Amino acid sequence: MQRGSAFDCSLRVLTLRDHSEGELRKKLSGKGYQEGEIEASVARMKELGYLDDLRFARSFASSALRNGKGVGPRLKLELSRRGVAGNIVSQVLDELALEYSEAELLTQLMQRRYPGFDAATASDKEKRRIVGYLQRKGFSLSAIFRELKAQED
Repeated sequence: MQRGSAFDCSLRVLTLRDHSEGELRKKLSGKGYQEGEIEASVARMKELGYLDDLRFARSFASSALRNGKGVGPRLKLELSRRGVAGNIVSQVLDELALEYSEAELLTQLMQRRYPGFDAATASDKEKRRIVGYLQRKGFSLSAIFRELKAQED
């Protein structure tokens, strides 16, 4: 259901939060706008600086890392799902790898999510549950096992 032009709709959508180009195209298409209108609107948004995949990817990835929502492969998948180009995803992840350490993020997430967890006294079932959770967040097995080993000592 259309209300106004694709440009107006784009402005409303981008007012709420930053979007990737792919997300904006999908929203406009879902609202019934024609391909030509969508292309013109996206081009104008980019021209005005309201739509920038690199800015969106940096913001999204930084937020996800700080909040423990994902790291590494998980973050790459989430950005790709949002329509960010692979070269931009790689660039952003490389930049953020210098800023954030996987080990530090893992330690922070463990302290926040499992404050009373003691690896030395935990059952195998409990450890498997935590390892599974951390893997789904995108942490590597080697980093997870290093963290568990460090907590046992």
